[in-house]
Amino acid sequence: MVIEAVTPQVAEGRHPIKCVVGDAVIVEADVFREGHDAIAADLLVRAGSGAWQYVPMAPLGNDRFRASFTIATNEPYTYVIEGRPDPWATWRRDTQRKLTAGQTIPLELGEGRELVKAAADRASGALAQTLADKVAAYDRATDDSARAIVLLDTAFAATVAAAPDRSLATRSRAFRVDVDRKLGEFSAWYELFPRSQGAQPGVHGTFADAAKRLPAIAAMGFDIVYLPPIHPIGHAYRKGRNNALEAGPEDPGSPWAIGNADGGHTAIEPKLGTFDDFAAFVETARANRLEVALDYALQCSPDHPWIAEHPEWFAFRADGSIQYAENPPKKYQDIVNFNWFSPAAPALWDALRDVVFFWIERGVTVFRVDNPHTKPFAFWEWMIREVRAKHPDVIFLAEAFTRPKVTYELAKGGFTQSYTYFTWRDTKEDLTEYALELAEPEIASIFRPNFWPNTPDILSPYLQAGGRPAFIARLVLAATMASNYGIYSGYELSENAGLPGREEYADSEKYELKYRDFDATGNLNALITRLNTIRRENPALQDWRNIEFYRADDDSVIFFGKRTGENLILVAVNLDSNAARDVLLWLPTGMYGIADDREYFVEELLDRTHHVWRGSPHRWRLDPQTNPAAIFRMTVVPPIEAAVAAAPESNA
Repeated sequence: MVIEAVTPQVAEGRHPIKCVVGDAVIVEADVFREGHDAIAADLLVRAGSGAWQYVPMAPLGNDRFRASFTIATNEPYTYVIEGRPDPWATWRRDTQRKLTAGQTIPLELGEGRELVKAAADRASGALAQTLADKVAAYDRATDDSARAIVLLDTAFAATVAAAPDRSLATRSRAFRVDVDRKLGEFSAWYELFPRSQGAQPGVHGTFADAAKRLPAIAAMGFDIVYLPPIHPIGHAYRKGRNNALEAGPEDPGSPWAIGNADGGHTAIEPKLGTFDDFAAFVETARANRLEVALDYALQCSPDHPWIAEHPEWFAFRADGSIQYAENPPKKYQDIVNFNWFSPAAPALWDALRDVVFFWIERGVTVFRVDNPHTKPFAFWEWMIREVRAKHPDVIFLAEAFTRPKVTYELAKGGFTQSYTYFTWRDTKEDLTEYALELAEPEIASIFRPNFWPNTPDILSPYLQAGGRPAFIARLVLAATMASNYGIYSGYELSENAGLPGREEYADSEKYELKYRDFDATGNLNALITRLNTIRRENPALQDWRNIEFYRADDDSVIFFGKRTGENLILVAVNLDSNAARDVLLWLPTGMYGIADDREYFVEELLDRTHHVWRGSPHRWRLDPQTNPAAIFRMTVVPPIEAAVAAAPESNA
């Protein structure tokens, strides 16, 4: 048998496709062989190391077959296509043709009987008895006409097919499914520096202080609270405010410069508290239905204990000094990287994997991985597979701001989600092109985008220049275009002071403590809460692959929609932070079978207004100072007769 063109698959099965619990996986393949015999194909599926389940594949024509299965559990799945000649189907087809042509078929009837007898021998239980009874009925028949009626009964065809002859079956290679819980596909992240949660300016925060912030984060509707590294921070070459080479005595340093005499990747910065304090923080998060994500940064400060304990894990220069990190012209003197390809690499890899296990044991279920594109692909594929074999619920987010093919390769290697180029896509054309690229089936089967409008490293020129209207526009775009999105603390206050000529924060929190009044005038707390509520209430916004773009007669207004079942959401955003736009929005009435004379309901979900519209287009005003964005839920109005019939009798 020839089995080829299997979909879905990634790199001919080299990597798994990605799914979440509840997904239906539709599998297709070309299955054929030489000659004219009938062909049957089955989809074999198993969860984990369980037994194979056979699902008959339906022929689509031109040797193409299709079947589907549903992901029921949070564990890896495997599927295989099996093709085989189908002697019973071949016999039925050819025998019926001979009968139609008026030929006598005594030999053919005898061959049919033997096929049924062989099926009875293969079967068991009630099926075996039914087949044996049919053989007995054949033997009682007194002429060929009666025998033909017994064997060619249309309803009986499926009975024989239920005990197929697989002796000449051919199987494809195995294809894998990497299964995540729903959170892997639909989530809202909030990044928080615990050290900046002190009770007053200049006071170093603790886990106990950070725990007090969790109810407010949960109330805004976030699922995950993400912490930058919480480990001891190096003293050697510690950076000062605004990345200064000289640190002052009170400067806390960058959390990404990991390790000092107090420990390394499995230790806690003493100023944050103890392991008991961290456990209390995790428990408070759980009580507020938040999961804790921890930064997994595979780098060290020059003070990290591993440098003395395992110098073979690091690279040294010709003068004997350790090689610090660089991204020319940028220099990171406070950070040194591992030597991934030294003879000692296997022990290093084991130690780094065990860091993940260490924090999983302490309640961490999500890891945001710092700069994974600068580490070997092979390491990630191995490490993530090792971890998820024991903990399939763990989620990995790749902070991979790099070339597209590198980003996609990391996703193939096991990363659940990834940062994206959304941060730099500002125009209608760029946003449209990028969203459609991410929704392409070949990419969507491996890559789950996570849209972040800001990070501690990135404050885009758009946000710096646009102020609060720009923050609202980007927030709505991130939350509705992608099913995973996140914000870095301070976004809700529209913090937009940047370094001149650079896309970086002035007075960056990476190098100093921040004290914020999260209830300050102009905050976006209510908008964020409303957006996350809208996302939860509308299944259409819980996917990124279903996005479609519609006509808006203004280059500064982007208009798109998503549909899941009967849930249809439309989003319009004014990308111009300085001017209001009165724009014609061409709603997709024709696409959804709504005649021009048919009424439909439109609810604007942000301001909670209701409208009854007919036809398309409709004009809407998007003012950056009051309502730079609109989210519509569109519902077809039922015919008046149906509405009356469905109404309570007192209202009829």
